[in-house]
Amino acid sequence: MSSKTDADVVIDGKVYTLSGYESPEYLQKVATYINNKIAELESMADYRYIPQAMKGTLIELNIADDYFKAKEKAEKLELDLEVREKELYDLKHDLISNQIKNESAETSMKELEARNQELLLNKARLEAALEDKLLDGKGSSKSRTERQSHSGSTGKATGATPASQHGGDSENGKSEDSKAENGKTEDNKAENRRTSSGKTDGSTVENTKTSSSKRFL
Repeated sequence: MSSKTDADVVIDGKVYTLSGYESPEYLQKVATYINNKIAELESMADYRYIPQAMKGTLIELNIADDYFKAKEKAEKLELDLEVREKELYDLKHDLISNQIKNESAETSMKELEARNQELLLNKARLEAALEDKLLDGKGSSKSRTERQSHSGSTGKATGATPASQHGGDSENGKSEDSKAENGKTEDNKAENRRTSSGKTDGSTVENTKTSSSKRFL
């Protein structure tokens, strides 16, 4: 504990010795404050007509009034300080929360960028695979078209062979018909020869009979 200090002060024209644990400067400030209050009251027109005992009481009342007003002001300042401190705490909390969110957003952005790069690579692979598939499809279609063209040509050649065979059979049929007609012609000729021969023989026999009859006559 600090030691007491003494200070001689002048209050309302009288010298007083004040003792306390505060500094002499502070004690002089208190004495100055009381002198100012006395001077403020003396400036009032009715103050001089007030009895001396009441003057002291009036000074005390004014000092008490200043005290409570200062105290109320201090309390208000303390409340304001608490509100400001709370606001500052909230701001710090929001700042920390925003920093965490920013860090999380940066991490998410990096992950999204990596994912985007992966998707771009997959897209490039799929496009290359699709292009290769389309090229293979065009090659296969061309091969099928060539095979179909070759098969069509073979089918036409194969189809022409039966027609040729049919034509040949028709020609053979015609030859057989001609041979049959020739056979009929030969048969008719043989029949005619037989008929002629028969007639000739008949005539010969008849002539023989006639000759014989003539001889017997």
